[in-house]
Amino acid sequence: MSFSELIQSRYSERHFAPTPIEPEKLQRILEAGRVAPTARNLQPQRILVVQSQEGLEKMDLCTRCRFGAPVVLVLAYDLEVASYNPDVVEFGILDTSIAATHMMLQAQELGIHSCWVGLIDPPELRRQFQIPRNLRIISVMPLGYPSEESAPAHLHEESIPLEQMVRWETFADCCG
Repeated sequence: MSFSELIQSRYSERHFAPTPIEPEKLQRILEAGRVAPTARNLQPQRILVVQSQEGLEKMDLCTRCRFGAPVVLVLAYDLEVASYNPDVVEFGILDTSIAATHMMLQAQELGIHSCWVGLIDPPELRRQFQIPRNLRIISVMPLGYPSEESAPAHLHEESIPLEQMVRWETFADCCG
């Protein structure tokens, strides 16, 4: 599968099969997050893997969007490690997002689906999983094989046209 085919085929999964993810495939997914580029190569991203029955039950207290996934990654970054430029952005957010994207695409290549979930309760995640205060929680990512009901949401096909998103040389003609 070419990269273009890979990114076109990926969509946010909302119907996971209960089938466990093989440990070697999960390792490849996590490795993709490890090698992701980060600001100043500080690598502040921190990933919690939740896959035990007890952990998944606790995860259900933190988000209603697990969708039956057998694995959920909690994506965070270390505030004490991340680069920060007040005139631009907290790079930990970007670094963690890049790592998440790498993991989603690696998972897709392996036939494992994912979903970026921001509908979470960070204080409850912190409480349930003993997440220290120096870690800023960004999102969770359910992972697993698609179920028989799996299909892209209608929004998957409703991307804005490239001409609406991209400008050349100046934004003067678009944003009033």
